Amino acid sequence: MAVPKRRTSKARKNRRRTHFKLEVPGMNVCPECGELKMSHRVCPACGHYDGKKVVEVANEK
Repeated sequence: MAVPKRRTSKARKNRRRTHFKLEVPGMNVCPECGELKMSHRVCPACGHYDGKKVVEVANEK
């Protein structure tokens, strides 16, 4: 059975985990209201998607 001979140091552990991090989601500006929204999703502020009104928003003015 494979058992480590030495403890893995913090530096070695952190070097191995350099790509293990959170990524920022792809955000775009909504062409209808100008709010930031996630790509390929209905705008939560105005309810538009692809230039069409898709969802009625409760807090709409």
